[in-house]
Amino acid sequence: MARITRRELMNILGAFGLVAVLAGLALGLPAVDRAFSAERPLQAGVPVDIGAGVTVVPPAGATLDVTGTRPGGSMGSAFFRLGAVQYKISVRPFDGDLETAAARLRQRITGNQGYQVTSAQLAVDTVDGLAGLQGGYTAPGRGGRYAVFVGDGRTIEILISGNDLDLGATLPQIEASTRTLRIDGTAR
Repeated sequence: MARITRRELMNILGAFGLVAVLAGLALGLPAVDRAFSAERPLQAGVPVDIGAGVTVVPPAGATLDVTGTRPGGSMGSAFFRLGAVQYKISVRPFDGDLETAAARLRQRITGNQGYQVTSAQLAVDTVDGLAGLQGGYTAPGRGGRYAVFVGDGRTIEILISGNDLDLGATLPQIEASTRTLRIDGTAR
């Protein structure tokens, strides 16, 4: 019968230890990740920095989803949730007019399989007088609205989506929030 040397025993124990550590990471890290929510509560009435000097006052009861929120100096994004409804705002540098920005956003929407723009565009303004265009779209199992604004060398795009019932109930709050968009002009 062959004897196991001390060195071989240490190698076997080391291998089992490594497997145990890897198994702990594989099972433990996802559990820790699930334990921490990506959603952060927001203080009512307080503007949120989208990026590039753009702010918005989110609807009351909305949460900020940190997985889709990236404020920055020349561009940025914010991802809000209001119940089951998603409310996304992005800002980026843009050297064009409102019609061009709206056409690009509609093209990106319809570039997704099953997505269709469903209504004519309507004019929309913010409280500060920033002019924009808005419309509707459908997606598999969801409805949505979009809006786009151009000002101070930036485009601000808004995508709202949810099932028809939830969307209908929250849309007035989200539209009121959209009207609070503001370009501070401090970033470029």
